[in-house]
Amino acid sequence: MIIELSGHGGVGKLTIGRALADRMSGRLLDNHTIYNPAFAMTTFRSPEFYETVQAVRTIAFDRAAQLPAQVPIVITMATGTALWWTRDWQVAIRDLADRRSVPLLGVHIHCTLEENARRIAEPTRALLRKLTDPASLNDGLDRPVLLDHCDRTMDLDVTALDPEQAVDQIHAWTGMCPGV
Repeated sequence: MIIELSGHGGVGKLTIGRALADRMSGRLLDNHTIYNPAFAMTTFRSPEFYETVQAVRTIAFDRAAQLPAQVPIVITMATGTALWWTRDWQVAIRDLADRRSVPLLGVHIHCTLEENARRIAEPTRALLRKLTDPASLNDGLDRPVLLDHCDRTMDLDVTALDPEQAVDQIHAWTGMCPGV
C-alpha cells in the first residue's frame, strides 16, 4: 500500500510519516527529501525548480516502484498554491501505486489555525528548509486538500493528538480498508 499524508505546512506530516513508516515496517518518501535539491540549486518556483523536483521525484519513484508490493510506502505531500503542481504530484503518486499494484490511501492531516501557527514556527523546521512563518498560513488555508486520486481517504484532525495517537488512528484505519 501507499499512504499519502497530505496537508498544509506545519501540521505534522513528516513527524507522523516517520512514526507510521516505522510502525508499519515501511518506507518514507518525504516531499522535502525530493524538494531539497531544487531548493539548494535553483530559484524557488522557477522553471528550473520544477524541472529539478520532477527529475528527483522520478528517480525516487522509480526506485520505490521496485520495492516489493508488501512494503508500505508513506508519502508526504504539502498543499501547494498552484493547482497544476498539486495535480502533477497526484498523477505521479497515483502512477506509482498503479505500477506497484497496491492501493493508494490518502489521509488529510489538519489542525486548528492557532495550533498550525504554533507548529509552523518551531525553530527546528528552518533546519529542514521548511516554512516557519505563521503568516504563510494565510496563503492557502482556504484551499481544499484534494485526495480524489486515492482509493480511500481519511480526514484526521491532529489538533489534540500527539504523533503516536495520530499513527494509532491511521494504522487502525488502514487495517479496515478493503483490499489492503
